[in-house]
Amino acid sequence: MASLRVVRRTFSAAAEAAAAAPVPVPVTGSRWDRLKKSKAVVWCRGLLSDYKEACREVVVGSWERPFKASVYASLLGGAWACFYTKPDRSSFEATLLEYSNQLGLLSPWIRNGTSDGHVQSLVKLRNEGRLQHASLFLLSLVYRADYDPDATLYEAKCSNLWVPWRELPQRVLDVGFVGRWWVLDSKMKDYDVNEDEFKHLPAHMQVTSPPSVQEVERSERLHKESWLALTVEEEEEKEKEKEKETHVADRKQESQA
Repeated sequence: MASLRVVRRTFSAAAEAAAAAPVPVPVTGSRWDRLKKSKAVVWCRGLLSDYKEACREVVVGSWERPFKASVYASLLGGAWACFYTKPDRSSFEATLLEYSNQLGLLSPWIRNGTSDGHVQSLVKLRNEGRLQHASLFLLSLVYRADYDPDATLYEAKCSNLWVPWRELPQRVLDVGFVGRWWVLDSKMKDYDVNEDEFKHLPAHMQVTSPPSVQEVERSERLHKESWLALTVEEEEEKEKEKEKETHVADRKQESQA
């Protein structure tokens, strides 16, 4: 009987201890819970909270300093516009071919020597495959290479013989910015005016100036009068005026002699 009591007390104590012990949390759970507690999700939450705080600080700073915010916004907008309107290689080739066709429609005696020489040199480099394009962040560059990239020559493939970057400014042929190729457009200014035709003239005749208002009005008045019918009396008066002018001119010549 004593042994039975001891065994009963042992089992009752074990049962009380088991009931008092905390229930262990199961290690395994649903897939969604495990995904929410994963390291990647925790990192993404922290990143989103950082971005949220940064955006809040930007809004608060813009409200407190509107002038500074407007300057930054203008700079960012200008940079985006320059990047969006940056010309590429195809636009340069299209512009080059268009200008070449415009010069081809003119006679060699009328073409501007500077424009024709620049365009012809660019066309020659393009045909040889030596016209290269480099796209930077806000602008584009067109430069001259020594060889065609598709050439199988040893000089063209050896990396030790490539042109160093410090010589790139000497090889730049054009700069593309805000949708224009500035060097090519400047060379094509007055492409239909041959300056060699006027180099033998005096200096005061080589320079042209816009007419004054009085000269324009006089030219318009004479043009309108040229369409009017002439009468006999007006013709006689004009002949008398011409005779007077010739007589005065003869007297001046005699006095000077």
